[in-house]
Amino acid sequence: MGSVIVGCDVGGTFTDLILHDPVNGLQFAKVPTTTANQAHGVLAALEKTGKNPNGIDLFIHGTTATTNALLERKLAKCALITTRGFRDVLELGRRTRPHPYGLIGTFIPVIPRDLRFEVTERMDATGAVVQPLSEAEVRAVAEEMLSRGAESVVVHFLHSYANPAHELRAAEIIRAIWPNEYVTAGHQIIGECREYERGVTAAVNGSVQPILDRYLNRLEAELKQRGLRRQLLVMQGNGGTASSSIVTRSAVHTVMSGPASGVIAAARTATAAGFPNVVTYDMGGTSTDVALIQEGVPLVSSELEIEYAMPIHVPMVDVHTVGAGGGSIAHVNEAGLLQIGPKSAGAIPGPICFGRGGTEPTITDANLVLGRLNPERLLGVERSTTMTAVAGAMREHVGDALGLTGEQAAAAIIRVANDKMAGAIRLVSLSRGHDPRDFVLLAFGGAGPLHAAALAKELGIPKVLIPARPGLTNALGCLVADLRHDFVRTINKPLSAVSEQELAAVLSAHVEEGRSILAKEDVQIEDVRVFHTADMQFQGQTHILNVAIPEGKFETQALHNAFEQAYWSRFRVALPEIKPVLANLHTAVIGKRKPFPVDALTSRTAARTVADAKRGTRRVWFEDGWFDTPIFDRDRLPLGSEFRGPAILEQLDATTVVDPGNRIEVDVLGNVIIHVAEGQ
Repeated sequence: MGSVIVGCDVGGTFTDLILHDPVNGLQFAKVPTTTANQAHGVLAALEKTGKNPNGIDLFIHGTTATTNALLERKLAKCALITTRGFRDVLELGRRTRPHPYGLIGTFIPVIPRDLRFEVTERMDATGAVVQPLSEAEVRAVAEEMLSRGAESVVVHFLHSYANPAHELRAAEIIRAIWPNEYVTAGHQIIGECREYERGVTAAVNGSVQPILDRYLNRLEAELKQRGLRRQLLVMQGNGGTASSSIVTRSAVHTVMSGPASGVIAAARTATAAGFPNVVTYDMGGTSTDVALIQEGVPLVSSELEIEYAMPIHVPMVDVHTVGAGGGSIAHVNEAGLLQIGPKSAGAIPGPICFGRGGTEPTITDANLVLGRLNPERLLGVERSTTMTAVAGAMREHVGDALGLTGEQAAAAIIRVANDKMAGAIRLVSLSRGHDPRDFVLLAFGGAGPLHAAALAKELGIPKVLIPARPGLTNALGCLVADLRHDFVRTINKPLSAVSEQELAAVLSAHVEEGRSILAKEDVQIEDVRVFHTADMQFQGQTHILNVAIPEGKFETQALHNAFEQAYWSRFRVALPEIKPVLANLHTAVIGKRKPFPVDALTSRTAARTVADAKRGTRRVWFEDGWFDTPIFDRDRLPLGSEFRGPAILEQLDATTVVDPGNRIEVDVLGNVIIHVAEGQ
């Protein structure tokens, strides 16, 4: 790698940065996230490295700006223009409900009803014009939207995936009136059938586009003022990157980019370590993200719901999230049960031990009280606080209601949090037909290594892999990610009615568009990889399965056979008498960057023996009670060394807890492998 590259990921609590200089080596920075303006935290992390931005060749950035805006509903004021009679599609949704039992629960659509407008136009499902577009109505509605204070607008017409002419013309008319570039044509975000899902995805794009654009403009302006000469690359939820000038047009693709970058880094790390099948477990300050990697490839899905009634049908790494992070607040509910989250102390005020004004006990505080964290090595502390004060808060907010001491309350918090996170791992493994015992648990995030061994024991997972820089893994994901652009086109015909020429034409057009975008991004790539898949179903059914199409082999019979095999594998049923239907065609065009050397993360200051890496001992609580536990400087553990727990491994970005009896192995890449003791 002859270039100076920076990977920076903004989390809910910390902003992480890795700078790779082929001459001066690696530099790391971890600073508190500045929630009011994330750009300040990014700049603070870069300043901590001492590197002048004019010497940086590539800056890759993962941001939570759109994800947070969506989950917190702090969205731009967005309006919708749709086909007459379909104003309420976003609100009607599918025949589901927020809770499986009882007629309770409501949801609020992304765009409120007073900002949803109708105009005269209509296409049928084949793309034929039923009613021409009333251009006069479009102009009048656009003026009305502006008078109501709309900042962005979404055009979402019925069956625009089959014929986008009306959407394109309406968008053209609106752009002539609109004061900014925030005009979204729904079919350009996803060109597939299902009006509700396509409409919600487009509405999300329109609602977060101004937020992402303003944020990236501020950040780029600050970086360029300091001398950055190259364009910013931004992580997307599909695990790839795109240039900032392109990604703002389809801002919805950056939703869940932070968790995706961690999974991409985990896949590279696990494959290099010889473990192609892993469950990733990313515990940060605000939440825990869990995903599955098979044969070195993360699962990617276009069918994910961020929350109830919010399906975002763009490709995203399939991540399951629970509200249990280091900053998750513990409380006793009205029924007298101990609960963890979803409320989080975040970066400000943060846990009690950060000394920034936090008063409610968190998982981080519990780990501190139990001796698992070193109070002198906590990051982001403004004013030191005593262990007695933190234990007192544990007793006051949790212990008194449950009849527990401060230390017992801390142990209870850890136990409940572990149960919650184990449930998330079961959701991505057991519920999908995978036995977690067949996988390795790859733990990262600032808090992941604190809990990984206990979770592996709970789930029967035999090995835990802790990467060299667990607390900076999401930033590493930015460094290793390739450029990626996804395309989709609805066909919605029986496979027998689709010609191989039609298949080739659609998929070739996707590839041509992808290569064109890669060329505009002006980023050095070594190769272009193309992946085609098809969404298929049997006629009359709703079950859709995604099957791979080998590049250049657009044979309908081969596609037929692949779908029947996929259906058999999923349902153990053969239906030769029913025709298969080709619903959608997908293409991913990936620009492969030069591979980042993951072994560069390994410390070059290792001690001669394990004993030489020992810092001292500390009283630490495990499930079997308190142990006088050796504390090791993880960065100094010799490569290839082995020893047994109990042990605490400390480093800049994370702390690893190893239970009594577990065996620790340090591999040649600097990864720590914990072999969970049988019978533990």
